[in-house]
Amino acid sequence: MSQPVPIPHGLPMERDAGPFDPPRQITRLREARPVSPMVFPDGHEGWLVTGYDAVRQLMADTRFSSRQDIGILHMPYETPGMPAPTEPSPQIPGMFVAMDPPDHTRLRRKLTGAFTVKRMKQLEEHIIDIVERQLDELARLTPPVDLVKEFALPVPSLVICELLGAPYADRETFQVNSAKFLEKDVSFDEKMAAYGALNTYLSELVTHKRAAPGDDILSDLARHDDLTIEELTGIAFLLLFAGHETTANMLALGTFALLEHPEQLAELRANPDLMPGAVEELMRYLSIADIFYRYATEDIELCGEIVGKGSTVLVSLLAANRDPQRFDNPDTLDIHRKARGHLSFGHGVHQCLGQQLARIEMRAGFDGLLRRFPTLKLAIPAGEVKLRTDMNIYGVHELPVAWTETAR
Repeated sequence: MSQPVPIPHGLPMERDAGPFDPPRQITRLREARPVSPMVFPDGHEGWLVTGYDAVRQLMADTRFSSRQDIGILHMPYETPGMPAPTEPSPQIPGMFVAMDPPDHTRLRRKLTGAFTVKRMKQLEEHIIDIVERQLDELARLTPPVDLVKEFALPVPSLVICELLGAPYADRETFQVNSAKFLEKDVSFDEKMAAYGALNTYLSELVTHKRAAPGDDILSDLARHDDLTIEELTGIAFLLLFAGHETTANMLALGTFALLEHPEQLAELRANPDLMPGAVEELMRYLSIADIFYRYATEDIELCGEIVGKGSTVLVSLLAANRDPQRFDNPDTLDIHRKARGHLSFGHGVHQCLGQQLARIEMRAGFDGLLRRFPTLKLAIPAGEVKLRTDMNIYGVHELPVAWTETAR
């Protein structure tokens, strides 16, 4: 049963326990009351869920809605520059992550064939080729170089552009605007301008795909007459956004974490067969996409607490993935850990559609980087690495690295 703990006013965000760890206040809440009341910035009360079992149960329960148009809290936590939410946020066509069944099911089903394990396996060699070509480019540079700019961001951008049929030459458009959209401390007008630019670009792209389809995922979707251009645009936004931002940040932050754990790094170099398990452990340990929210459509009992109908519920995947009730020594990075069962790809009907693609990119990315750069090291002190504490997906803004030799 829950213990008395101070009710947080606003979401604790400061990573005061270290660059890879949850905020201390989140950890204390999980230990004392894994389903805890929380007061939102506008004064209304909701819930913060931090325990592994509670998060898993919640995300599997469709009575906790993902729809932004049935609750007044359209931003999961306070964002400077954003207006105070006073009314429901309208549902965006095609944005199925913010939908419930059956609408969610109708749209997601259109994509399941594109992201099957079999199809991803068929793509694996091509993805490895993309990684190796980017490593060739990296090796030609004179260190120090920014690993984000020269490797972590280009690899998933190249992959998702090929899959979607988006010209890689257009990457500046979506990289700059998606980053701006993720920033917390920007004005509402700037955020909406970035979203509008992305929306315009993608609307033109899917309109072209419908008129002259090619051999790519967006063309396959455009052949479905029951999908409107607005729905195609919303789906394209999700795929492009999720397809490069998350993997790019995992490649960069994961490399930073491995460089800060040299014994683990040395083991991975010596035994590449450990890489699949290491990727799962890095996903668990870092949990870069941390905060999600749900809306209770009725009174629901959750791990001994009654979440009332209409309540906004925040979910911390990072806290859940560090729950000692589920993982032994959870704050330790251990590449030998059996970390399958982590929640970094979500759970339930909204579990990440592209998770197999992300796994292949990370395995290929980390494996190639460690093999080709056996002397890779940080080019600045770890404390000077610019962390993305100002962004809604965690990672590093830059990762200056150096090396003294390369290998094939």
